[in-house]
Amino acid sequence: MIRIKVTDLDGRQHEIEAPPGEVLMETLREQDWGVAALCGGMCSCATCHVYIENGWLEKFPPKDSDEEELLEMMDYFQPNSRLSCQLRLEQGHDGLGIVLAPEE
Repeated sequence: MIRIKVTDLDGRQHEIEAPPGEVLMETLREQDWGVAALCGGMCSCATCHVYIENGWLEKFPPKDSDEEELLEMMDYFQPNSRLSCQLRLEQGHDGLGIVLAPEE
């Protein structure tokens, strides 16, 4: 299992686990405090927006043009912004740290 450290919208920290191969959004939307993920992972709503903590961003493939375009329209966009529906977890992501982005 992959351990993920998550800071929720209230600033509380949680540690959750996900199996390798799972999309991060799937694990986050199962949590009461997690992401809404309204489009179900179609990269069209940005309700699964997260910030990837330092040192982890380069461990994921770069954003494709659809993700980049959607994120840049967000008020809370930051250089470490990602859509969790676009992030497939691998064993090398064990210990990943993320912060849930404010809802828009």
